[in-house]
Amino acid sequence: MDFTGKVALVTGGGGGIGRAASIAFARAGARVMVVDRDANAAQDSAAAANACGTEARSVTADVARAADVRGYVKATLDAWGRIDCFFNNAGIEGVVVPTPEYDEDAFDAVIAVNLKGVFLGLRHVLPVMVNQGGGTVVNTASTAGLFGAPGMPAYTAAKHGVLGLTKTAAIDVARAGVRVNAVCPGPVETRMMRSLESMRNPADPEAVHTALAAGMPTGRYTMPEEIANAVLFLCSDLSGNLTGTHIVVDGGRSGSGGVSAARTNR
Repeated sequence: MDFTGKVALVTGGGGGIGRAASIAFARAGARVMVVDRDANAAQDSAAAANACGTEARSVTADVARAADVRGYVKATLDAWGRIDCFFNNAGIEGVVVPTPEYDEDAFDAVIAVNLKGVFLGLRHVLPVMVNQGGGTVVNTASTAGLFGAPGMPAYTAAKHGVLGLTKTAAIDVARAGVRVNAVCPGPVETRMMRSLESMRNPADPEAVHTALAAGMPTGRYTMPEEIANAVLFLCSDLSGNLTGTHIVVDGGRSGSGGVSAARTNR
């Protein structure tokens, strides 16, 4: 998977899956724009990508704000004139509270980042790709977009919505040479998953980790770099005519039919 000469734009690139993807794109030869609302985290990821021998830059943005989204698109175009690969990845976990008790403001905050943020990314990046005659998009959904996740109504609703946006956007731009797909991670070794473990069991979050890992056919969480590899595949010519669909990377958990109280990603 050679991305030499291509430009990759990664939101939520300051940590976890986004950081791993930024570095993976750089190692494959792409120039990378790292977007995150945490300026220091974005700069750190860009520095790590630059260390791979390519050119990487960072921009601070809140993906739920249209002005910020237009800003990160403009920054990328000003730097390199095009966007070949867009990893529409930024997301937050919210809180773990049963639906009857879930706070409305907390719900709105998760939907704003995890669903509206994905829409705004599509809304402002797709026209660029259509105008340049091609491009690839990967949205970060989740296995929570395929199943219910108890205590996470906002996150689950948003990730189901991401899959709907993926399918619709793919149809809308298919004849323009633009492909849109999604990746659905299960539990991944990241800060977000540690946060969820702590919310599930504040007294013993490690017990949640152990139970989840034991319940996966592979016996372990997925590593961020493994999600990044799937993203690069979906952005590469190797995935050819693949559009409007998703790839599940969860160590076989969904295939085994096991649904647990912590089926969440990143």
